[in-house]
Amino acid sequence: MAKALVVDDSRAVRMIIAKTLRDLGYEVREAANGREALEVIAVEKTAVKLVLADWNMPEIDGLELLKQLRRISTPDSLAVVMVTTETGMGRMAAALAAGANEYVMKPFTRDILVEKLQLAGIRP
Repeated sequence: MAKALVVDDSRAVRMIIAKTLRDLGYEVREAANGREALEVIAVEKTAVKLVLADWNMPEIDGLELLKQLRRISTPDSLAVVMVTTETGMGRMAAALAAGANEYVMKPFTRDILVEKLQLAGIRP
């Protein structure tokens, strides 16, 4: 079973995304910020194949997390999807330029999330 990591400072958002991913066949880990996410990645090594990260979080935000993840893994080995309230085109462009595989704007539905994963070619 493929592993996914959901990174968001909102427990409710983590629960919603995690449920969708479990329904798709992922084993899910959770982190409340970028620092915790990097700790999970350090333990899980290459087992985590998908990260869904919020932009606005304490300690290490989603964009910085994305940049750090790209220093240690390629988009082919680790898919990163930003899931955020940051709806500006400049923010989206910055995330994609930093190596995000896809970008989901909050609020989102299950169908939107699944569609974005499919568009990015992400499968469990």
